[in-house]
Amino acid sequence: HYDSNTMKAEPKQDWMEKITDPQYWMEETDSSVRAHLAFKDNFEIIKPRFNQTGVVHTFQRMYGCEWNDETGEVKGYDQYGYDGEDFISMDLKTESWVAAKQQAVISKHKWDNNKFDNLYRKIYYQQNCPEWI
Repeated sequence: HYDSNTMKAEPKQDWMEKITDPQYWMEETDSSVRAHLAFKDNFEIIKPRFNQTGVVHTFQRMYGCEWNDETGEVKGYDQYGYDGEDFISMDLKTESWVAAKQQAVISKHKWDNNKFDNLYRKIYYQQNCPEWI
């Protein structure tokens, strides 16, 4: 569990603390802090593109992989939503982003230019992620 108030990853159950190395929680904290700050920055960047009033908006990310144990096929996904609607998603085959909204086109062009990150995501979702299943 990552607590964004304390900016720490920590086990929610006692048994988790007993079976995991403290180094694991330090690494999870580092990773979660980086993800938290990047997510917060991205949210602040896209909010003005919608030209909306009001203070409550949501920016969500869903990512992971699915493995078909009969065929061995692995499908990875990485997608973002804004206020409950699709915003942008990654096409792992082309290693590029697909803008679901006009407001996402700027992000698409910026993220498409990060070739290393896109290749990393493809490898992660198709090779590393299934190892966790």
